[in-house]
Amino acid sequence: MEVEFDELLEQVDGHHFWLTYLSDATRPRSRIGIHLAIFAEPFLSMVLSGEKTIESRFSRNRCAPYGEIDDGDIILLKEVAGPICGLALARRIWCYDLSTEPIDRIRHRFGAAIRADDEFWSSRADALYATLIELDAPASIAPVGCDKRDRRGWVSLRSRQMAFDFA
Repeated sequence: MEVEFDELLEQVDGHHFWLTYLSDATRPRSRIGIHLAIFAEPFLSMVLSGEKTIESRFSRNRCAPYGEIDDGDIILLKEVAGPICGLALARRIWCYDLSTEPIDRIRHRFGAAIRADDEFWSSRADALYATLIELDAPASIAPVGCDKRDRRGWVSLRSRQMAFDFA
């Protein structure tokens, strides 16, 4: 999978914060993680408008973003079967092992910010792990192509544990 970071930098040119932050993140020795998150509507629009302030990812296995995302990391927002069309900053992260943390407690504490309905919560009843990400500074950008062909809903392009050179 390939993301054109030069093209991404061109698209954030009008966003001073994102131009500076993304430029710093793409330097070879940067400790800022970069992640690609796939969103369906209406959740993508809710994130970009700032209406949805917590992104949640539930799984039966310990997979990304669980344990791979950190405060200050960049999340590239990609539309299902579409381009990257936005960015958000991971402000705070919570990782839960649902064998010890009841999902109902998570729903009570974060449900309004996650913006999910009863069907969403019931469909996650068999999850064993949850990652919650407080989102900040969401920004829409002109579409940037991304050659992603697998079914993963989250890809860590560079987590803080990975040594990755964008050069």
